[in-house]
Amino acid sequence: MVGCYVHVPFCARRCGYCDFNTAVLGTSGLTPRGWLAGLRQEIAAADSQPPATVFFGGGTPTLLGASLLADALDALRQRFGLASGAEVTVEANPETVTEQLLDDLLAAGFNRLSLGMQSADEAVLAVLDRAHRPGQAVWCAEAARRAGFSDVSLDLIYGTPGESLDSWQATLETALAVGPSHISCYALIVEPGTPLSRRIERGELAAPDDDLSADMYLLADELLAAAGLTWYELSNWALPGHECRHNMAYWLSDDWLGFGPGAHSHVGRQRWWNQRSSRRWAGALERGESPIAGSELIDDAMAHEETVLLRLRLATGLPLAELTPTEAARLPGFISDGLLIDDAGNLVLTRTGRLLADKVIRDLLD
Repeated sequence: MVGCYVHVPFCARRCGYCDFNTAVLGTSGLTPRGWLAGLRQEIAAADSQPPATVFFGGGTPTLLGASLLADALDALRQRFGLASGAEVTVEANPETVTEQLLDDLLAAGFNRLSLGMQSADEAVLAVLDRAHRPGQAVWCAEAARRAGFSDVSLDLIYGTPGESLDSWQATLETALAVGPSHISCYALIVEPGTPLSRRIERGELAAPDDDLSADMYLLADELLAAAGLTWYELSNWALPGHECRHNMAYWLSDDWLGFGPGAHSHVGRQRWWNQRSSRRWAGALERGESPIAGSELIDDAMAHEETVLLRLRLATGLPLAELTPTEAARLPGFISDGLLIDDAGNLVLTRTGRLLADKVIRDLLD
């Protein structure tokens, strides 16, 4: 299976916690039309089977409007085709969504909407510097269903300074009330150099509480499971058959091609990445040069480490056969501590193990 990722590096504003490769529209030296022109050149120089998944991420793809996004999807379709039943996702922020936009995206071939809801608490959204209000995300999810999107996913963030367990529960209940097929719950990470990190350093906000964040994760797992959404990856829950196929390709180390500033690609044992700067990415393409900034060959040791790291994030787990003899010798301790179980030859994290996943993986690896 091959997937395609398209990076849209534009936002209307920078959220205080964000360190993604994005810039406020009009400040990076790259226009939406320039982005589309570069994208077309990059796609024309690539070769691929018809992708089974396409994911437009960012940034805020829907800030560009449906026409530009449709043109970008058409460029992929004309160059590679699309596999039958392809999953085509577009990320959206609620303040950029209208009924007309949803209709136009659906007509263009997008069939999965990933909506950045983050919280139903206005105070939490304010700390995160989000532009939308709580009711907008609910309206967008409902409108997407009415428009005919087969999959609607909501992204939520927990552990924001000042957020209580009751507030988080209200967010989860609000999200579930709109009947999404998929929910992602991400613990807030305070990235160095972001406005949020500076506010915490100045003492304006408290740092996230790890114990409270753990309680929030367990509450999410409980409420989402009761609503029929099963965890299939550490931060992701879905109705049966509605898992994000594109992201599964990452976790299973399948092949994908990335297009746009900073996008990464992975084919076989080769990995490469584009110029992170929008200006440099576009400039290279304008000159007829490759926008690739670097590459690496994945050796056996790296491939093994990544297999353990990624497969243990999944509910399907890591095949025991993937472990080295010394790693296998450590297993009894993890199992007796209630962190891992052997499920028919696959190692799977327990709920407690999921809370300590990074440490479990680090201690298990040679």
